[in-house]
Amino acid sequence: MTSIVTSFRFQRTVLALAVCAAFAPVQAQAADETTSAAVTTVSIGLGAVDGSSADRALFGQYNGLRDHSAVGMLDIDYSLRKPETSSWVQFTGSSLLGDTRELGLVWKNPGSWKFTADYGELIHYDPNTVHTGLLGAGSTTPQVVVVPPGTGADLELKTKRTSVGLGFTKIISPRLQFAVDLKSENKEGARLFGLGQICSPLIAGSCITALGSGVLMLPEPINANHSQVEARLSYALEKLRFSVGYYGSFYRNNNVALQPNLGGYASTTAPELNSLALAPDNQAHQLDLSGSYDFTGTTRGTFKLGYAQATQNADFANAGLIGPAGVANLGAQVNTTLAKIGISSRPMPKLSLLADLRYEDKDDQTPLANYNRAGAGASAVSATNRELSSKKIKGQLQASWQFTPDYRGTLGADYESIDRGVFTATSAVSGFIPLRQDTTETGVRAELRRRLSDDLSGAISLTSSRRDGSNWLQGSSGTGVTEVADPASRLSSAIFMPTLADRQRVKIKLFADWQPSEKLNLQFSAEEGKDKFNTPSTYGLHDTRMNQFSVDWGYALSSSWALNGYVSHGLQTLNQSHPAGYVLAFDNTNTGVGVGFTGQLASKLLVGGNLSYVDDKSVYKQTLVSSGGLPDVVYRQTALKLFGKYALEKGSSVRVDLVHQRVSVNDWAWDNNGAQFAYSDGTTVMQNPNQTVSFIGVTYIYLLK
Repeated sequence: MTSIVTSFRFQRTVLALAVCAAFAPVQAQAADETTSAAVTTVSIGLGAVDGSSADRALFGQYNGLRDHSAVGMLDIDYSLRKPETSSWVQFTGSSLLGDTRELGLVWKNPGSWKFTADYGELIHYDPNTVHTGLLGAGSTTPQVVVVPPGTGADLELKTKRTSVGLGFTKIISPRLQFAVDLKSENKEGARLFGLGQICSPLIAGSCITALGSGVLMLPEPINANHSQVEARLSYALEKLRFSVGYYGSFYRNNNVALQPNLGGYASTTAPELNSLALAPDNQAHQLDLSGSYDFTGTTRGTFKLGYAQATQNADFANAGLIGPAGVANLGAQVNTTLAKIGISSRPMPKLSLLADLRYEDKDDQTPLANYNRAGAGASAVSATNRELSSKKIKGQLQASWQFTPDYRGTLGADYESIDRGVFTATSAVSGFIPLRQDTTETGVRAELRRRLSDDLSGAISLTSSRRDGSNWLQGSSGTGVTEVADPASRLSSAIFMPTLADRQRVKIKLFADWQPSEKLNLQFSAEEGKDKFNTPSTYGLHDTRMNQFSVDWGYALSSSWALNGYVSHGLQTLNQSHPAGYVLAFDNTNTGVGVGFTGQLASKLLVGGNLSYVDDKSVYKQTLVSSGGLPDVVYRQTALKLFGKYALEKGSSVRVDLVHQRVSVNDWAWDNNGAQFAYSDGTTVMQNPNQTVSFIGVTYIYLLK
């Protein structure tokens, strides 16, 4: 708790220093106006929105308008340059009266030093509407109360982030530089979370009779701090440049466990199973040495060496949990060693070469212990955690040739291998999911690029890769894995993980920038890719596909009026099969269209706006289901935004913003044809399927030089 309190005190101090540092130079500027240049912009206004909180659920997720129908607006931008001392100060503040306020300070003497400070707040309101009888929601000890579905009290879930950052850079000499950055963020509130106590006899034969069963909504209580520190010392010689750096990450969670009163859904024979451990405290440290060396004027080598250690040793007792006999905490430790070398060269004016090799060794030194509760009968399980060490090697070769001043071609080859180490024999594994120790992926790519000349530039690229691996392994809990000599017959009914399966990938991408006239410009982008998986079984993921197409354009009607717009369409599909003839085909399509304008309606009046439409649809086609599959999940949004800015006099203006948004949401997970999702205690979660909201904002802008 001490670290959180200290952090908030630190934030207030930084905020005070930022304001003082930003405005203190104003007095100096007044004393010597002939040599200083100060610019201040202040924007102040009021915004209002209609509709209920349910209508504003999506619109008001981050702007504070979920619960409030009006919001104040205040932005500040102040800068002061003093040429006689080569110093510069800039202070910015945005959304100072809202939930997303930000403050930033930059104070520097170019070529000598720079100091930065920033402060920010962000509140996220969950767009779902929750009705529940749960008492103490958002605490670590909520109490389940059964209510009829759709009744109970409204529950609003939200999280607030408060961050502060400091940075300092000092140029000690023309060759030596030091930089340090500190960041700290507090997060508090509650978010959707839950507990499912429907137990499988495959895990423990007495589970169903020993425990209550139920699916319960139990919001995760959030009260945590994440702090980061980064420091780097850089040194440069004539040919050699290198830097030594340190990065540290520290996560502290004040809520170590969720210990609800589950009523009739609680376990009476094993009360510790009613506790849910939350994210534990952890930390990581990393040191690295990186740099480059110029062998010649056309050949440069690069290198990087790094070592990182991540640990997690939060005690089980503090979380109300019971660990294995004699084990107080997980004692997790993962050490990562990284080495990377590269070289780039231009041996000929038209030829460029590039090569690099990266090696990563992740050594999991977490002690092994039996964390699984043994059940009764033949289905009892007794197994330890698993070591997840791995070694990765990744390399690339690339050559580029300048055919003409306009055309440049590139050929490349890529390689990646992963060694997952020896499987932990004492850990649990299902024989239905085969494993693989090694996988290797090789690929080639080609690109032809035309640089901007006359009215057309663009590029086309083609990539192909293939992944395979070592022999398949079949596991047996507590005894490890054995190599399968004939996987086609012994594993014909198994389901293979896509990350381990043989895979063939092909992708083509096209980009073009075309300006047929001085008034019209267009950018085209198209991409098509497909993955095909091959395993000894007919079950699992067979293939995936993606494509994307977009066009952006701009047209100048005159020197005062311009139009712009875009069209985009994307598709993602996957096909997989499971035993007993069960087949799933998933398709997701996303379409977006927008058109906008800006123009000078009068000498003092600038207007603009845009109309956009988004359609996102997910389709689940399934066999062995009477309906043919799950209902579609559809999200559609239409938004109209207009603005007008009128210059009152020199240095001041008024701006009016109008926004009208319509959203349609159809998600069967929460609402299927009017039937709301209900937890075992009667709690329901839903979104208003049709949300319409209008916003108007009026802002006064004053510029002082």
